[in-house]
Amino acid sequence: MTIVDDLGSGTRGRWIGLALLASTVTLLPFLLPNAYYVDVAIRIAILAINGIALNLLMGYTGQISLGHAGFFGLGAYGSAVLTARAGWPPGAALAVSALGTAVLAWLVARVVLRLRGHYLAMATLGFGIIVSIVLTNESNWTGGPDGMPVDPFSLFGFAPADERQWCWLFGGLLLATVVLAQNLIDSPAGRALQALRGSETAASVAGIDVRARKTGVFVLSATVSSALGSLSAHYSGYINPGVAGLMPSVELVIVVVLGGMASVYGSLFGAVIVGLLPQLLAGYEGWDSVLFGVIMVVTMIFLPAGVVPSLAARMRAGSAPPPGSKADRGADANAKGEPAC
Repeated sequence: MTIVDDLGSGTRGRWIGLALLASTVTLLPFLLPNAYYVDVAIRIAILAINGIALNLLMGYTGQISLGHAGFFGLGAYGSAVLTARAGWPPGAALAVSALGTAVLAWLVARVVLRLRGHYLAMATLGFGIIVSIVLTNESNWTGGPDGMPVDPFSLFGFAPADERQWCWLFGGLLLATVVLAQNLIDSPAGRALQALRGSETAASVAGIDVRARKTGVFVLSATVSSALGSLSAHYSGYINPGVAGLMPSVELVIVVVLGGMASVYGSLFGAVIVGLLPQLLAGYEGWDSVLFGVIMVVTMIFLPAGVVPSLAARMRAGSAPPPGSKADRGADANAKGEPAC
């Protein structure tokens, strides 16, 4: 459930949300004053896409992952190595990197998704650490801890020429990710995923193949992150093993939890907050990290379900008729099948 869905009917609210997002993606590059702010907007879009991918896993199936940046890093280095070392075209390198990551994610899922709760979190954390160590130590291929340059991106003759074109590209990918995620959630497969979050035992009794569903969403989430990592590497022009480290994974979890689990637009709002706060706090040198932490704690105290679900719940509560009112009595009568007074 998203905030726009709570402002009206689900279908109408969804179209309003998509129209607002599309308008923002189209106009924002013209409104930002310089390339630095466009770069910030691009970083937020990358964070939002990755957050939506992780939210499918965490928010809709209840599977906690603390190593998701590992898949992002595999995609980034896959494209970098294939283009720089093997001379592959960027589009082919991106596709093969995503496919390879999907296969690896399937293998990892078959093992770690036998676990639950904090055991699963620790297993995925171990996976992320392994990826980071491998990328650091394989210096002949990855450049070691110093990283490596990445070739410019091009696909079928199209090559983004400046930050504005990159902003439209990542904005379009964000819009497509939102549409695909919403369609998945509202499909029978999506409803099966939400059933897993409630109770895996009950879902199994209802005929849902729990293991297959969990594995499928894990692979989908990892593949999206891998493809995004590939494209992000081409945008940055240079990468190092830090992209697959612990802190990027923690940052993604913050985006999901802060914005709201099981909320597509929650991940978007979470990415905006996490992406903009460091910019707003940059003037408080030495205290910026402390203030960031304080803001996170206060937000979760007053909006415990995340920004979007908590605000949506308050809006619903504010629009409900007062107890004992004529509208309230009519609603009660309709619920009981009786005529309203």
